[in-house]
Amino acid sequence: MSINTGQEAAVMLDCQTLTRTYSEGPQDLTVLDKLNLQVRAGERVAIVGSSGSGKTTLLNLLGGLDRPSEGSVVIAGEPLSGLNEAALGSFRNRYIGFVYQFHHLLAEFTALENAALPLIIRGQSKKAAEKRAMQILERVGMQPRADHKPGELSGGERQRVAIARALVTDPSLVLMDEPTGNLDQTTAATILALMDELAKESACAFVIVTHDVSLAAHQDRVLKLDAGKLVEQAPAL
Repeated sequence: MSINTGQEAAVMLDCQTLTRTYSEGPQDLTVLDKLNLQVRAGERVAIVGSSGSGKTTLLNLLGGLDRPSEGSVVIAGEPLSGLNEAALGSFRNRYIGFVYQFHHLLAEFTALENAALPLIIRGQSKKAAEKRAMQILERVGMQPRADHKPGELSGGERQRVAIARALVTDPSLVLMDEPTGNLDQTTAATILALMDELAKESACAFVIVTHDVSLAAHQDRVLKLDAGKLVEQAPAL
């Protein structure tokens, strides 16, 4: 998919009246309340909000890791509600990249094997998957550490491997939960530059949950999650 030059870019993510209510304890707790969100191809959207406001819950719904109580999530024209668990897994592998707040790397695999895993799951040969994974590891500055396992890496290095794993499949949508939280300023700047490049070159859309003011300000839009709804924030001066 290429950036739309003469017309408005296609909607990559469309959420309508998205609601998530938890029925635990004496009263129901509504975390997301009829929330609406559209993100276009090549657009980068930061979501901010206080701790406990539901930011991670929202990411889980957008990625199909949780099901909404009401409302819909449509990615690349495909309603997630119409997919069973097997089809949803295949869809995620094809269209969605995840960067979790806590990297969730497999301890017994090297950085290279962790980054290549989504492509191997897709059916690519180990050789082809690792060749592509090495290219992405190089772009996030992790090629020299490719043969190291997560236990041998620092927190920032593990996060860079997790980012490489999310990007290795050339996804249409990348969901990030505090992606630069464990990174030094120089490495964070490298990741931002890579995100910019992917948004421009491949029309990849990004939804980024963050407390990092500078990271949020770097995105195309900043939305605050407040009382279960998203509110547009004024650009940072």
